[in-house]
Amino acid sequence: MQYSVLIEAVTDPNFPPGYYYAHIPTLDLTTHGLGIEGAKLAARELLTAWIEEKQARGEPIPRETDAYFAHIELDDALVGA
Repeated sequence: MQYSVLIEAVTDPNFPPGYYYAHIPTLDLTTHGLGIEGAKLAARELLTAWIEEKQARGEPIPRETDAYFAHIELDDALVGA
């Protein structure tokens, strides 16, 4: 089973530097970790616990079909307004 993970730097000033968010869009799960590898590890641990809980309750586990990520560029003047 495979799930896409979106990794983004944490910009919250309450976090120490070097932390990243890891978001699993198919399941709407988000976690964080130190560095990209730390975020990926945290995502794996969260995903494993989430699936185990779903299995224990006899609930279905959504599977990812296709995932596409894209960037949309906006004019800086629009964003700064």
